[in-house]
Amino acid sequence: MARKAQLAETRNIGIMAHIDAGKTTSTERILFYTGVTYKIGSVDEGTATMDWMEQERERGITITSAATTASWKRNGKDFLINIIDTPGHVDFTVEVERSLRVLDGAVAIFDAARGVQPQSETVWRQADKYHVPRLAFINKMDSTGADFDNAIKTMRQRLAAHPVAIQCPIGKEDQFIGVIDFLEEKAIIWLEETLGAKFEVFDVAKLWDPEFLAGRPDVVSALKFCALDEAYYKEHREKSVEYIAEHDDTLVEKFLSGEKITADELRASIRRSTMALKLVPVLAGSAFKNKGIQPLLDAVVDYLPSPLDVPPVEGVTPDDSVELRRASDDDPFSALAFKIMSDPFVGHVTFIRVYSGVLKSGSYVYNSTKQTRERISRLVRMHANKREEIDAIYAGDIAACVGLKSVTTGDTLCDEDKPVVLENIEFPAPVISVAIEPKTKADQDKLGNAMQRLAQEDPTFRVHSDEDTGQTIISGMGELHLEIIVDRMMREFGVQATVGRPQVAYRETIRKRAQAEGKYIKQTGGRGQYGHCEIDIMPLPSSSHENMHEMSTDELDVLAKEVGGSGGKWRFDKEHRMLFIDKTVGGSIPKEFIAPIDAGIREAMDNGILAGYEMVDIAVLLIDGSYHDVDSSEMAFKIAGSMAFKEACSRAKPVLLEPIMKVEVVTPEEYMPQVFGDLNARRCQIQGTESRGGANVIRVEVPLAAMFGYATDVRSRTQGRASFSMHFSHYAEAPASVAEEVIAKTTGRSTR
Repeated sequence: MARKAQLAETRNIGIMAHIDAGKTTSTERILFYTGVTYKIGSVDEGTATMDWMEQERERGITITSAATTASWKRNGKDFLINIIDTPGHVDFTVEVERSLRVLDGAVAIFDAARGVQPQSETVWRQADKYHVPRLAFINKMDSTGADFDNAIKTMRQRLAAHPVAIQCPIGKEDQFIGVIDFLEEKAIIWLEETLGAKFEVFDVAKLWDPEFLAGRPDVVSALKFCALDEAYYKEHREKSVEYIAEHDDTLVEKFLSGEKITADELRASIRRSTMALKLVPVLAGSAFKNKGIQPLLDAVVDYLPSPLDVPPVEGVTPDDSVELRRASDDDPFSALAFKIMSDPFVGHVTFIRVYSGVLKSGSYVYNSTKQTRERISRLVRMHANKREEIDAIYAGDIAACVGLKSVTTGDTLCDEDKPVVLENIEFPAPVISVAIEPKTKADQDKLGNAMQRLAQEDPTFRVHSDEDTGQTIISGMGELHLEIIVDRMMREFGVQATVGRPQVAYRETIRKRAQAEGKYIKQTGGRGQYGHCEIDIMPLPSSSHENMHEMSTDELDVLAKEVGGSGGKWRFDKEHRMLFIDKTVGGSIPKEFIAPIDAGIREAMDNGILAGYEMVDIAVLLIDGSYHDVDSSEMAFKIAGSMAFKEACSRAKPVLLEPIMKVEVVTPEEYMPQVFGDLNARRCQIQGTESRGGANVIRVEVPLAAMFGYATDVRSRTQGRASFSMHFSHYAEAPASVAEEVIAKTTGRSTR
């Protein structure tokens, strides 16, 4: 089968936003207008194509990212658009993370009445991390309090973005009827009776023509309601053209000399600046009222990059050299597995983004991450949970494979003769845990299978056994995340289980420097055991940065020199954020025993000395040791490293860290005292307040431990009129009273 669309006519985009900004509704309209679906799905009615899970349809939210493919005709060419609709709830932010890792562009959707919201900031930072060019779509222009200019203002203030309006809305709230295209200087008004499929386009000058307005009371009413006149239009268009020219050296001279800049020149300039992350084009519309989607699709084609426009992907070959893979069918095959889905009919479905080469159905691929060879039984193009069989997938495309058994999220698939490992995907650590117990013996076997399948799908879902109680503990990103996991176990795997109360995932660290030695000497009848090491531990200087795991090799090299001076080999463990530096000289410890000491320390970090929580943010210097020619072994040095680390930590002022959440509460003015009083009782730190759309917004940072049950409390205090959103911010030292309570509860002993 030949390639469906040329690389230059391919777009891989994600739809991202805060919860309830209208992502899925916008995607449903895109599918309808591109001819993928024959009727418009509704989130409220539970008929959305992209929200296919039962849990999504019941709750009216997106839980898992869904992929689909559409085609759009622009300038006489057919463009192939691969779309991933991502969740907006903070508990499922991993879905956004892994989608952005493989996408070339994104459409950020904002609520016209609320502007930038907390999860908007989170997904925007994720897009910044992966250098993804973006468009902004100000949705819900028909909602009460809609304010296009204010939404753009919040983008500048809260995202430090560079938005440029390429449209101006005609009307707002219930009077919103269309938009003005600043580039073409045309007015676009949608016809209600065609469900937005048809619209009229005419010169903007007609909007100020009394003769035209005499027969169009709808236009008169819309212009009057949003105070839009010719002077306002000219002023704002001039500002936009100036802002576009400012970011493009080829246009700035023409603009300053007063020459007219054509629509094609402006489009080309916006495309260059968008792909260079200098500008974010902003469009307006109302997906629910079927307005603004066609120009949005035009903008996706015009301004977002094709696979040819993004830099070649970097990979590491077996000999540790860096190799570039270009978006070309002629290059060796390389792809990244970014999502795994359990399908009741075909088993595991692995979503892949192909960066180079061609993959054919029935062929073998090499998993260079796990160094295994597997056969692709079928290739499918996904439309939410429906599948379309295809013969081959080409460079720059996104599709799914059936038949891969050992692949996990972030693995590289490539040509066995030309192996390469692409950069993996980093996932945040879980912040909340609950105990789960099967109700019957039959459920116990099913529970193990269900948890294994779900953990393979979701990298932020973790399972472990509590050594003290023997309970199975499941951990995730929030209460809703775990609630959905348990619900899926019951529905999809038929597991009946009882679930305990949520527990906070605390961590431990140290606050001062300390030294210790670990000696493990064991004499038996035959060969004995001998391991001895001396270590120096200290808090990491940059431990306050939650994104330490994103530090480059050069930054870590500087950090290693800051901690241990020049010389010595270092290794950074991203999971524990532990910097291990080997400072031994003269062969006091043979090379083959250095790695076991490091492994012993990492193992010891899994169970902190205060309450058994994972330890983080520690630098360890291995300074000396000794060995025995006969008795020394890897196991002996591993135990010695663990003993030395535990001893050093007990002297280094260990402390408990608790997860701190960023919380934003939107409440009417009259309930501010009650909301503030309740937040203060939860140990909050106020970050600021502002007025937005007739309500007050309170931004605070609160420990997660104090936020359980907050949804019910805030509703009861405000008669159900307040809403809140919460997402993880950072870990901070817990107050002494809290630490004592947690330690006493987990260990059964008091710190006093």
